[in-house]
Amino acid sequence: MALTGQKFAAYLVGGCVRDLLIGREPKDWDIATDARPEEIQKIFPDSVYENNFGTVGVKTRSKKEKLKIIEITTFRSEGVYSDKRHPDRISFAKTIEEDLARRDFTINALALDIAGKKNSKSEITDPYDGQKDLDKKVIRAVGDPNQRFNEDALRLLRAIRFATELNFTIEPATAEAIQKNSDKLQLIAKERIRDEFSKIILSDRAKEGVELLEKYNLLQHIIPELREGIGCSQNLHHIYTVWEHNLRALDYAVQKKYPLTIRLAALFHDVGKPQTKKGDGRYATFYNHEYVGAKMTREIMKRLVFPKETADQVIHLVRSHLFYYNVGEVTEAGVRRFLQRVGPENVPDLIKIREADRIGSGVPKAVPYKIRHLLFMIEKVKKDPIDPKMLKINGADLMALLKLNPGPRIGALLGILLEEVLDDPKKNLKTYLKKRSIELNRLSDAQLKELAIGARAKKNEFESNQEEEIREKYWV
Repeated sequence: MALTGQKFAAYLVGGCVRDLLIGREPKDWDIATDARPEEIQKIFPDSVYENNFGTVGVKTRSKKEKLKIIEITTFRSEGVYSDKRHPDRISFAKTIEEDLARRDFTINALALDIAGKKNSKSEITDPYDGQKDLDKKVIRAVGDPNQRFNEDALRLLRAIRFATELNFTIEPATAEAIQKNSDKLQLIAKERIRDEFSKIILSDRAKEGVELLEKYNLLQHIIPELREGIGCSQNLHHIYTVWEHNLRALDYAVQKKYPLTIRLAALFHDVGKPQTKKGDGRYATFYNHEYVGAKMTREIMKRLVFPKETADQVIHLVRSHLFYYNVGEVTEAGVRRFLQRVGPENVPDLIKIREADRIGSGVPKAVPYKIRHLLFMIEKVKKDPIDPKMLKINGADLMALLKLNPGPRIGALLGILLEEVLDDPKKNLKTYLKKRSIELNRLSDAQLKELAIGARAKKNEFESNQEEEIREKYWV
């Protein structure tokens, strides 16, 4: 090791030591040393030092992504945290013990001497009995938990995340301090909250993680909308409250190893139910909860600063999750319009949400015959035109044929032609579409507009042919 070769101390510290001790592959490797940043850079010329915290990023030749940059930090102690996230000042320390005193939890306040025997407990510096807490599977703050959380309020979420990921319990004094200081989470940048929350949702015990957030008064500062489902009963088609149902749907998505977007959509898919509930007991209704839920999800994703692509996908899944399909009731044209509305690329994810919804309701089968038949129908019509771009005629063709300028009339004509082709794909021939365009162009703007409105109304055939009857039957 280059550092020890220059007579500097060097320790693996924090999470990587914890993970090595419990037999888990470390996600990253951090090194602490008594060498100052400028000395580290002399030893490792291919490095970067762009912060005020004594951390030098050393580039390696490793092909593994997590090992391409190793962070080496000078031993340090920290002052007051005015922003509840970063120390106002740091001071370089002389010993590893001083450095470990600033850590969040005992299981992370561990250091392994690189010059010693790797993975040997005798070579581990452990001033706060972190190894004992690892053995007992306990999350415990270093020193005074109130002080630790007052220094850095993100630690409130990190405690829940570690408890969730490791399946550990939070010891009483630390748990009490989390509840006492929960409102400090509001002072933390939403991006950082998002990152910790996402790690919880991506863990194998995401359901338990969300329950812990509620137990320790943190959920109200992250996603208060979810709490509206607590104690909100449903109807005779559901044996669980909205809160329980959403969590069970999330748990199914976790068991299936689905990605973050599916897990979030499963958790939020019925978030709009409490606000749309009418009546109580067996015959309560939740009309349009998917649209209200999509609006609420938009606010959640915006508040937590999720990337636009992720947010748009989750919102779309929440809005579209309540599609209706019954064998023999929906035509091939209806299936085409369904694909046009939700996008063929989104069908696999919507099916996943429907599976989570069903299992979250307590039914035994995730994929019933209806869904299998829908997939058969989709396979049958998937090559049929469902988008204006798939027509054998385009706007430029219409303008040349009909001597028209760009404008709403072109869009109306294309919309009407598409609806006719959705009904009968055999009409997607350039000769037919040209002839039909000439016929339609004889109509006045008002007549064309009325026809276009009628054509657009057909788009909801997949769900709305018998929508009122369906909603009354299933109280959705």
